[in-house]
Amino acid sequence: MDELGLLKGLVSIDSLSGAEAGVARYLSEAMAGLGYRVERDEVGNVVGELGDVDSARHIVLLGHMDTVPGHIPVRVEDGRLYGRGTVDAKGPLAAFVWAAARVGRKPLPVRLTVIGAVEEEGQSTGAHHLAETMAPPECVIIGEPGGWQGITVGYKGTLRVIYRWVEAARHAASGHGPPAERAVAFWERVVSFGASTNLGRTRRFETLDAHLLAIHTFGDGLEQGVEMAVGLRLPPGLDVAELEERMQPWKEGADLTISGSEPPFVASKNTPLVRALLRAVRSEDGTPRFKLKTGTSDMNVVGPAWGCPIVAYGPGDSTLDHTPEEHIEVAEFLRAIDVLQQALETLVG
Repeated sequence: MDELGLLKGLVSIDSLSGAEAGVARYLSEAMAGLGYRVERDEVGNVVGELGDVDSARHIVLLGHMDTVPGHIPVRVEDGRLYGRGTVDAKGPLAAFVWAAARVGRKPLPVRLTVIGAVEEEGQSTGAHHLAETMAPPECVIIGEPGGWQGITVGYKGTLRVIYRWVEAARHAASGHGPPAERAVAFWERVVSFGASTNLGRTRRFETLDAHLLAIHTFGDGLEQGVEMAVGLRLPPGLDVAELEERMQPWKEGADLTISGSEPPFVASKNTPLVRALLRAVRSEDGTPRFKLKTGTSDMNVVGPAWGCPIVAYGPGDSTLDHTPEEHIEVAEFLRAIDVLQQALETLVG
């Protein structure tokens, strides 16, 4: 099995969040064949280790195995591998596996761990488990696409809110507005707050972005109601708990449930990890670029918990995430492996 063969094998196995067992078996076997000591932890993460298990130095490469829905026929055309997960984020994960395996061909004085986590596209179950059970490592690279020359140092936060209102059924001519109008009024308060927060902010990474994810009404003749899902992307400096508290008066008696949240996170650029990646990109004749992402990743989970140097790195064009045209340039995928190998060799030192 070569580098592209590993990635093609990963992409060929469907692995929606919560259903990663098949791809986890494949990944475990592939990593074992490359010399890793492999196990699956309590929540289903695949954990592969190289080097000195007793070393006080621990370097972690954290990718994820799951994908969003949507079948894309796996094929190689014009130097591109197509398939769901090629970019987000089996490409970065496969690059991690191969780069670390190359470095591990020699005796390592450190503990080097590559992890394929579960449910990053859902509630980040795998990352939360690691944050709670694994001691903070020396440094972490998160497997997410940013292009082989890109080094991602920050992600916006997220807050997902479920609004629900149920009342006794009323005649449409009663003069009492239907439940949908109450939900829309709440949504307008959210939008208004976002607009006031964003005054003077021109960079999207600094704005509060609100999205109406779903809304539906229901009734059985005796009761009528509405349920609405709202998603918010949070900029640095916006406190999640404070925002939740601010929303309470807007609901006006409705049930408001927080179904998920992660704080925004921005990592330091002045670390040995960053310097190792900068040097590695330049050695491949690249021009390194720092990136700030408007989405979220497992960095939002383990970054605050571990407090160690951290970045996200991986091949692939992130604008193709979750799209019907998801694909990765094979040459870029291979170049990213070389960059990671050099960066790891510098870090292992």
